[in-house]
Amino acid sequence: MNKPFSLLIKPAGPDCNLECAYCFYRSRGALFPETPMHRMSMDILEKVIASYMATDQPVYAFAWQGGEPLLMGLDFFQSVIQLQKRFGRNGAVAQNSLQTNGLLITDELAKHFFQYRFLLGVSLDGPESIHNIYRVNAAGAGSFAAVWRGIECLRRQGVDFNILTLVTQANVRQGSAVYGYLRDQGLHFHQYIPCVEADERGALANFSIMGEAWGEFLCAVYDEWIKDDTRRVSVRLFDSILNLLVDGRKVDCTMRAACDTYVVVEHNGAIYPCDFHVDSKWRLGNIRETSWEQVFTQSVYRQFIHQKSEWNETCSVCQWRRLCAGDCLKHRANPAGSPRALSRLCAGWKLFFAHTHRGFEQLADQIRQERAQPGIAAAKPTSNKPGRNDYCPCGSGLKYKKCCLRVPAAV
Repeated sequence: MNKPFSLLIKPAGPDCNLECAYCFYRSRGALFPETPMHRMSMDILEKVIASYMATDQPVYAFAWQGGEPLLMGLDFFQSVIQLQKRFGRNGAVAQNSLQTNGLLITDELAKHFFQYRFLLGVSLDGPESIHNIYRVNAAGAGSFAAVWRGIECLRRQGVDFNILTLVTQANVRQGSAVYGYLRDQGLHFHQYIPCVEADERGALANFSIMGEAWGEFLCAVYDEWIKDDTRRVSVRLFDSILNLLVDGRKVDCTMRAACDTYVVVEHNGAIYPCDFHVDSKWRLGNIRETSWEQVFTQSVYRQFIHQKSEWNETCSVCQWRRLCAGDCLKHRANPAGSPRALSRLCAGWKLFFAHTHRGFEQLADQIRQERAQPGIAAAKPTSNKPGRNDYCPCGSGLKYKKCCLRVPAAV
């Protein structure tokens, strides 16, 4: 087995200290009825890390998510590093990322994350008036102030982090305002995620968004970004489009024709092909008894990954298919469960691509021209450290944050 893959690990399962109304993962607790609290044991953690680091990977990429992974506490993430060092072969490189609601971040945790170069994603849906609509605790109180306390811990300790913004009915009409708020708070690394949740009959939840509104949101963000922020603010979707145009690399799984870049490991060792498809139908085994070769060669896995390219017939003749690939399977959800259903966001993607493609092509041309000019990076004053969103002074043509700023930690 020589296919590179990464792990998305749910050490606390679906457990969380918030009760966000729109959370798609809350219901996954029904899959694990044997215990009311879900925590990964040290035995399972060791098995996950040991088996993964026994495979041949260019980088051993561990993504810790939930639920809320910080419910595991500092000791757990100290054990993560110890086990990665123990099972990493000479020259192996481990890369850790973690997605959190921010409430449990402390200076002690932040110091650990800084020391071992964790990249964090912190959920923040915009200014307080928007964020607190859905991101609330069990008593219904908003979490905005607590999230900012966590962000300040990360800033004090120098931890790299991104902002994850779920686009819902609360903020979909305020793309410009949300983007401007984050930028003006000095938050320069954004990921916008569409909220598309439906019940078993296919009816959308009241907080979900529709296609055209999603496209209008993205256009509003782009229009603000393109003015002056292309080298100051990183928007993950925009970076992914430029990666594709400049280098031909599809770094975002939604752009790919197969869902085969990572697998999920739940707290009890159960393995699934995608965190949007953690259910009994797609269970691929358990880390305690299933080898990685068995995971990737079984028919259930093959069936799942090939669904992505079974897109709607209109996608086959769509001018934007290279950028969209029929969209995420989750957004094609329908009562019949057919991957051939058109994405609910299709109209929005078309609107966005039509509005932005010329601008992205111009930026891509600019990057190619800068790469073709030998010595242009070396001519920059060496006393000026580049910004994270500047082009790297090594001359690679990549942004500094994608290149020499973040050299993963060797184990």
